[in-house]
Amino acid sequence: MIRFSLVAMGLLVAALVLTGPVSGATKVIKGSVGPGFTISLTSGGKKVTSLKAGVPYRFQISDKSSSHDFHLSGPGVNKVITSVSFTGTKSVTLKLKRGMYRYVCDPHSTVMKGSFRVS
Repeated sequence: MIRFSLVAMGLLVAALVLTGPVSGATKVIKGSVGPGFTISLTSGGKKVTSLKAGVPYRFQISDKSSSHDFHLSGPGVNKVITSVSFTGTKSVTLKLKRGMYRYVCDPHSTVMKGSFRVS
């Protein structure tokens, strides 16, 4: 019985070594739109200015006004995450490609906008 346990443990260790380290959970990027004329994206409490390509990110958007939306666009992405009439929180998980991304409130895109680079 002990011999079997040691063999099983050895196989488990070998499997872990061959597959590499276990990756962490998907990183959450928090977004906010409204209630005033504000829109933002943060990670760890800091404004998002750059992200890594090919990494899964969960964009968690808190929409605090029925007069705003949250629209994210960039290479391969053109997603309205929250609609104008929606209030509440929605999330979407995306793997981004290299390039510039922009987020806006469509009805107020001249004043409610932001961007970040993916490299």
